[in-house]
Amino acid sequence: MTQQDIIGLHDRQTRQIISTPSPAAKKTFFYVQEAGYLAAPDFAAIDHSDLDSYLIVAVVSGTAIFNVGGDSFSLAKGDCFFIDCHTRHSYRSSDTDPCELMWIHFNGATSQQYYEYFLTQSRNIFRPPFFDKVISAMNEIIEINTQKAANAEIQTSKRIMDLLTLALSVQTQEEQYDSALKQKLAAVNRFIEDHFCEDLSLEQLSAEFYISKFYLTREYKKIYGKTIFQHIITARINYGKQLLRFSDKSVDEIAHLCGFNDQSYFARQFKKSENLTCFAYRKKWRE
Repeated sequence: MTQQDIIGLHDRQTRQIISTPSPAAKKTFFYVQEAGYLAAPDFAAIDHSDLDSYLIVAVVSGTAIFNVGGDSFSLAKGDCFFIDCHTRHSYRSSDTDPCELMWIHFNGATSQQYYEYFLTQSRNIFRPPFFDKVISAMNEIIEINTQKAANAEIQTSKRIMDLLTLALSVQTQEEQYDSALKQKLAAVNRFIEDHFCEDLSLEQLSAEFYISKFYLTREYKKIYGKTIFQHIITARINYGKQLLRFSDKSVDEIAHLCGFNDQSYFARQFKKSENLTCFAYRKKWRE
């Protein structure tokens, strides 16, 4: 959070904005209902249900206790929660570590659809990697609606969309693991592209990347839609096609340069891939 954001927060300790959307905003945009800044001990426990609203709260400092659906969570600086206010929920400051919060009640556009999608990705709690952007967007919403500019509703809708994008961009632990796995398999893929002419084996790749052969085989095919063996063969055939077109080397030489120890095996794989013999392919593409 920038120093300017912090100054802006303390300027609003006793303030909040309440906004009534125009009919056009209700029909078209995301619109703000209320937004503000809360600092203990200026507020006690807040307990709501059956509100036609969606709420995002960001913990600026200290510790907040959040309850929803019978579950209780302790939130620290940098944590946020996103809730459909029809659901019974409450939040309060920790007695031992008083908190400061920024919050926004909003509705409109596709708020419900965003919220339902959000719940498929994570629970109500999220920790955005760019927390300062959450605070900036909320500060801007307050400023825009305090100044009551002519295009305030359009600008507000844009900032609410920014907040929703930040909420939906947070990776769960499972997604983080999945992302790490994809990065490792991409490295395997690059290694194959760099070494396909060599005598590659599943055992070698397993040892090189510290991953079991079974897991590597299963996850690679799941992500790339083909086996590692098929990838190696395809890379060799592609290189063979280049050499057939742009060199005068014999098929036997090309086979060995592509990583095939047996020229007849190369010829069979090439025919299977291209539905042409090596000689027919060379003739066809050189004419």
